[in-house]
Amino acid sequence: MKLSSLLTKDGLQRLPARVRRRLALEARRLVIKGVTHVPPLRSGLELLSFELSLLLARGGEDMYGASYYGAGRNPLDREGNSGYEHYRRSSSHANKAAYLLWKHFEVKDALDVGCALGFTVQALRELGWDAKGTDFSDFAIHHAPWDVKPHLFLGDLSQRLPFEDRQFELVSAFETLEHLPPALVPHAISELFRVTQGFLVVTAPSFGPCDTGPDGWFDGKVRPERLEHYRAQGPEYPGPVPEEDLARDEWGRPLEGHLTIASFAWWRRQFEAAGFVHAPRLERRMNEDIHRLGLQGLWNLYVLQRPGVALPPTDLRTPDALVQLARRWDVPLGPGPKDA
Repeated sequence: MKLSSLLTKDGLQRLPARVRRRLALEARRLVIKGVTHVPPLRSGLELLSFELSLLLARGGEDMYGASYYGAGRNPLDREGNSGYEHYRRSSSHANKAAYLLWKHFEVKDALDVGCALGFTVQALRELGWDAKGTDFSDFAIHHAPWDVKPHLFLGDLSQRLPFEDRQFELVSAFETLEHLPPALVPHAISELFRVTQGFLVVTAPSFGPCDTGPDGWFDGKVRPERLEHYRAQGPEYPGPVPEEDLARDEWGRPLEGHLTIASFAWWRRQFEAAGFVHAPRLERRMNEDIHRLGLQGLWNLYVLQRPGVALPPTDLRTPDALVQLARRWDVPLGPGPKDA
C-alpha cells in the first residue's frame, strides 16, 4: 500500500487493529518529543495521533465517546448526527472562547466545565492563565493533547466536581448545561456557584426574548413538525421543552445530546436561585464580541457573578494586543452589531 493511500481514514481502517494501535502510540511518543524539539510538528502530530485513536475506539454505545468526536462520521452528513464533524481546536471554537474570556477578564485561575479535549484550557494556558478543565467523558480526557492532559479532570456536574469551594476566579461552561435533564440543572448550577469565587460564563441553547443580545429561537432545537406549535406560545413561554418534542438525530436520540432547551428567563431564574447575580452590562459587551466572532447564531450567552464581586474594568486589553492575538489564533473579527 502506498503511503499516500495509507494516510487516509479508509487506508488506516484497512490496517490490522494491532498495527493501528502501534502507530497511535508512536504518534503520541513523537508528539511529546516533537513539541519539545521541533515545535512546528506539534499540530500535525497531534492530528495524526487523535485520528488514529478515533479509529481504534469503538464508541458506538457511548454518547460522548469516540463517535461524538468524529469517529465513523460522514463529513457531508452534519445535520443527522450528534457530536462533531471534525473535532479540532479550531472547529470546537476553543480559540474564540479563550479570546472572549481573555478580553473581558483579568484572572489568575479559571475552570472550563465540559472542557471536552481541553482545547479552551490549552489556549488559556498559552496566555499565562492557570486554567483547568473538567468533563464527564473519560474518552475526551484520555485523548486530550499531551500538554493539557495533566490539567484536566473527570467530573460530573450531577454529582460533585473534584475541586474546592471557591477555588477559581472564573468558571466557564460553553454548551454544557443543556446536556443535563432539567431536573438536574439546579444542582449543576449550585456546583458551579460552589467552585467559583467570582464569575460564571455560560452558553446554552435558549429561546425567547433577551435584553442583552439577540433573542433566542426554536429552529434546530425542537422537532420540525412542532416548530409552529412552539412559535405560537408567545414570549412568555418559559420551557423547558418536553423531551418528546426535542430535535432528534438519525438514531432517535436528542440532537447533540441536548436535554434542556429553555427560555432566557428560565435559565436566569436557575442562576439566581443558586445565588448568582446577573451581570447585564458585561453580558451585553460580550454579546457584541460574540457577534464579531461570527457566533451569534450558535451561542446564547449568560454572564453571572457572585454577590459583591466587582465587575472587571472595560478595555482590559489594548487594541493592538487584541489584533495580535486574533492573528496568532486565526480568529476572524467582523463588525459588531452596532457597526454593521
